[in-house]
Amino acid sequence: MLQDIGLGRYHNAFCVHEAQPEDYVLLYARGSVLADHENGMLQLPVIGRLPSARNTLQLRYGFSIDEKAYLIGDGSELELSDSLRSYHWVSGRDYRYMGPGTTAFACCVGESLHRWYSQNRFCGRCAAEMEDSKIERALVCPRCGLTLYPKICPAVIVAVCDGDRLLLTKYRGRAFQRYALVAGFNEIGETIEQTVHREVLEETGLRVKHLRFYKSQPWVITDSLLMGFFCALDGSDAVNLQEDELSLAQWFHRSELPEDHSGISLTGEMIEYFRENGYQF
Repeated sequence: MLQDIGLGRYHNAFCVHEAQPEDYVLLYARGSVLADHENGMLQLPVIGRLPSARNTLQLRYGFSIDEKAYLIGDGSELELSDSLRSYHWVSGRDYRYMGPGTTAFACCVGESLHRWYSQNRFCGRCAAEMEDSKIERALVCPRCGLTLYPKICPAVIVAVCDGDRLLLTKYRGRAFQRYALVAGFNEIGETIEQTVHREVLEETGLRVKHLRFYKSQPWVITDSLLMGFFCALDGSDAVNLQEDELSLAQWFHRSELPEDHSGISLTGEMIEYFRENGYQF
């Protein structure tokens, strides 16, 4: 999955970090990151390649992987000088599937943080300009004291099973048109198990039972924490499609499951798990 970075160690604890020449820089503009991507392999610039970055860009420490720090900033006003001649703006729809996996993961996490910082420049209560907390990863209003933390949205991925059959779906009106599972966001005041029942019923008209938690995934692409569940069909298998959300919901025998799904997501792993093992409740 996206966060599987081999033996790499991801450290996301807040710290005060003095920028070093060898630190990686994650610069974002219009949903893209600045990177060299020859042959589908990402290479990020380092501070040493951006001599004026400390003065012209507001760089924040984001996290580190294997003791290498990653700094985050807005590159929408950046002019690509000779020292950055080989770098280009790479869309998030592309870089998430590039290698190495460690760099792709860093780009996705950095974009989530950059999106949060950019969308919360001003206090929602008194409109004053927000400031970085000096003790934790948060934004603090210097006027009224409002404190904001990075947004994480809980969501579910649901594998609806009927014996050796699995329900696959396709989204409507999205660029992503591969096969997927039922998915949806948790609502206020709702347990995550209630989210499973509600989303399956809303999107497909089906009822489920025997919920079994599989695993979670930090899906930073949509600022989400995905929680995967296998569950059994409860009653009729007739699908009543929510057509404003899905373009398709279809039963597949595990021997005939299509391979056209995301290879970096919890969805893809769950489909492949069912193909190989089925599921016994």
